[in-house]
Amino acid sequence: MNSPQLQRGVFLFLLFAVTIAFGWILFPFFGAVMWGMALAILFTPAYKRLARKMGNRRNLAAIATLSLALVVVVIPLSVITVSLVDEVSLVSQKIRSGDINFANYFQQVVNAIPHWALNLLDRFGLGNVEGLISRISAGAAQGSQAIAAHALSIGQNTFDFLVSFAIMLYLLFFLLRDGGDLSKTIRNSLPLAKPHTHYLLNKFTTVIRATIKGNVAVAAAQGIIGGLSFWFLGVQGALLWGVLMAFLSLLPAVGAALIWLPVAIYFLATGAIWQGLTLIFIGVFVVGLVDNILRPLLVGKDTQMPDYVVLMSTIGGIALFGINGFVIGPVIAALFMAVWDLFASSNEEDGNAPPSP
Repeated sequence: MNSPQLQRGVFLFLLFAVTIAFGWILFPFFGAVMWGMALAILFTPAYKRLARKMGNRRNLAAIATLSLALVVVVIPLSVITVSLVDEVSLVSQKIRSGDINFANYFQQVVNAIPHWALNLLDRFGLGNVEGLISRISAGAAQGSQAIAAHALSIGQNTFDFLVSFAIMLYLLFFLLRDGGDLSKTIRNSLPLAKPHTHYLLNKFTTVIRATIKGNVAVAAAQGIIGGLSFWFLGVQGALLWGVLMAFLSLLPAVGAALIWLPVAIYFLATGAIWQGLTLIFIGVFVVGLVDNILRPLLVGKDTQMPDYVVLMSTIGGIALFGINGFVIGPVIAALFMAVWDLFASSNEEDGNAPPSP
């Protein structure tokens, strides 16, 4: 009755059950765990170099690498976040007081549209400008309320953020120090051929490094260029719009244009021709080239994925997982392609590949 097959079946069920239970326990801190792993993969080469220079004292090297990560990543983000909170509060107050009135901006654009174009819009049922303006006014009011509510929720969730941040740093230290041993344990535990395991784990780490470095570099470049351009052209809330362009740049090809293009149209419609043309030039030939050159170079080249796969997986990942999805999406896509590539290779080796035409 107590056969080896039954014992193995019960053991596999137990292994599956405790794995799911452990994942369930960690799920409330999914973001902290994911970013701890991602930063550990990103900073492992620096840790190895420091460990060699410090006589393989792993604790000291891990502390030094953790300090490097804080200086390079965490502190700049914290400074930007504090400045952004002040900027958001200022813009929200101006929206509520009417100093920033999106309905008026839209009305100015509509007033600049030729009559023949308005007649054409009427033919397609898009000529109800007054109704559209009222919806914009209502949306701006709701947006300002949402900004204020979100600012309040940030204050209420400060404790949760600090806990997640502490978990991420704690996990990052041990992943840096013990990451090599942990990786070896995972390779030995996976029920796959050793070359396949090695290939898949290398693909996993390569994609995470390329995605974070590439997307962060593109986002930082586009956000800085866009924010400085808005500041130079006298647009209110330049820091806020620059940060929004940086976040939206995670959507390849179209992200930052969702911010700068409406502003350029407003400039042209209100007679600020040189400002509008300047912003269009910067958006197309500077911001656009950053996206078209840096992203394929830093993301597509290292991941060896086509640009359209990077685009679709990034958008899909963000839609499903939020900001974490810009890493998760390309990783899943890369593993998908890697697994199918291994499957096709194994079929060819076994002689099961379909005959070539």
